[in-house]
Amino acid sequence: MKRILTALVMIPVVLYAVLGGIEWLFLLVLAAVAEICFDEYSIITASREPLAYAAGLVILLAPVPWLGLFSVLFTIFMLTAAMRDRDLAAGFRRTATLVLGIIYIFGAWRTAIMLRAINPWWLVFGLAVSWVGDTGAYYIGRRFGRHKLAPRVSPGKTWEGAVGGAMVSGLVGAMVLPRLIPGVGTFEALLLSLAANVAGQVGDLAESAIKRGAGVKDSGSLLPGHGGLLDRVDSSMFTLPVLYAILAAIGS
Repeated sequence: MKRILTALVMIPVVLYAVLGGIEWLFLLVLAAVAEICFDEYSIITASREPLAYAAGLVILLAPVPWLGLFSVLFTIFMLTAAMRDRDLAAGFRRTATLVLGIIYIFGAWRTAIMLRAINPWWLVFGLAVSWVGDTGAYYIGRRFGRHKLAPRVSPGKTWEGAVGGAMVSGLVGAMVLPRLIPGVGTFEALLLSLAANVAGQVGDLAESAIKRGAGVKDSGSLLPGHGGLLDRVDSSMFTLPVLYAILAAIGS
């Protein structure tokens, strides 16, 4: 029930931010989400660095011509700073974890801006197909799950839940996407939904692996029924980049 109530609060906020047409509000909400996710990541990986929060915002919002150069310069700076650590092995591991987290989180959310620039409904679709699939996998897995999907990474996930979540995403996407985006056929919508869902499930497992490696159950306690914000949007942070890459490849 807590999961459902949390979703009922989040969905109107997200829809208004994405579809409301207020650019600064959308960017503000997106930046807040990215910063909270990165904060949770930094805590569970013990890689917190105040400068990284500002660097992440640059990755999120910087004009494209400067993005690659800034990323390289920031990486060089962090590698240089790591040499000051008395324990060089620990220092470089921390730096690698930090740089990875910036790209993983702020880079993923940057594709939300890029999808919205194509059409705001693409972003809504990417988020919706991810969340619907998560919900379907959770409840179908609880009811019918028998065979473990990745017991070393996430013991609670099952193949039945994964397949069920993909089917729910595919069904919803095939029915809804052609109505949201003119020119997208039902079969195309089905394939896009399945690809987005598979990416999202890998993203969910990736975040679970990070938590298991850190020895924690949740990324935080911000959202009742979910844990941290990163726990709620981990699948979306794989879904959105993959969706954008597909659209860019086919010229949409």
